[in-house]
Amino acid sequence: MRLKDALTVEGDRAGLTLAALVREIAGEGTSWSKARDLCRAGRVLVDGAVETDPARRAIAGERVELRLAGPAVLRGQRGPLPPDAVVHLDADVVVVNKPAGLLTVPFERDDRDTLLAFTRVAVRRLGDPKPTLRAVQRLDKETSGLVVFARNVRAQRHLQEQLGRHDVTRRYLAIAHGRVESATFDTLLLADRGDGLRGSWNPRRHGRGEPPPDAKPAVTRVEALERLAEATLVACELETGRQHQIRIHLSEAGHPLVGEAVYIRDWRGPRLPAPRPMLHATVLGFLHPRSGRAVRFEAPPPADFNAVLGRLRQPAVR
Repeated sequence: MRLKDALTVEGDRAGLTLAALVREIAGEGTSWSKARDLCRAGRVLVDGAVETDPARRAIAGERVELRLAGPAVLRGQRGPLPPDAVVHLDADVVVVNKPAGLLTVPFERDDRDTLLAFTRVAVRRLGDPKPTLRAVQRLDKETSGLVVFARNVRAQRHLQEQLGRHDVTRRYLAIAHGRVESATFDTLLLADRGDGLRGSWNPRRHGRGEPPPDAKPAVTRVEALERLAEATLVACELETGRQHQIRIHLSEAGHPLVGEAVYIRDWRGPRLPAPRPMLHATVLGFLHPRSGRAVRFEAPPPADFNAVLGRLRQPAVR
């Protein structure tokens, strides 16, 4: 028998899996397999958003809700972007604040719920009935923050040339395990470091010969901003923009992102719970493709990032 429809994560509930909390909500007699099936079926919401991963760890203060009535809503089924998601719009570029959990552009042919598609809807609502948007850069699915799309071929080429010259300002905020020191990471990244994961070429691991031709230079500047409980708030600036670059560099330095699920094999300390890798693209700056003037946009971290940050500030490590 169900005694409640929702609960707030407090005390010992923090760090429990979503499946465990669903069993508590659903009542005695609910099996683990049933709880996991309810999650995967889109019946569980965390702070109002559908969460389908039964192994996802809960964070203090979150509200977990179980909805058995009505149609299920899968995580990928999203509505249009919030009204304030479009940070800037003109005839050449649109800058958007991307929510976490959303692909920037289609990965598979049938991927329709993407930032690109939803931005087209937003631009239509702002007065352009047939908007053309062209991808320039992208963020990982679980990374939030600022993305620019070009609105014509000329603007796309101009922005891509700036990226190639490393003239685009890209500043991220991240929360990483352990005590991170300010540093610059300059490595050659491989699509497979030897264990199926992306990673840096290492002469000790890969032999002392020349790096393979597919090794790409990657440079990340990391600045420690605030010491937290078992973690550090850092700012990361990209000189290059390789896939998973920040996540790889911090992990290889012994400080995987809080919430990291891939580049964490070598981490031996406790894993701090978070709903996703704690990475947010907070500043984006470039030369405007028409005027040539420097433009700069900022977006504060979203609620899930701030919730993890606030929790790790109690108590803070000084």
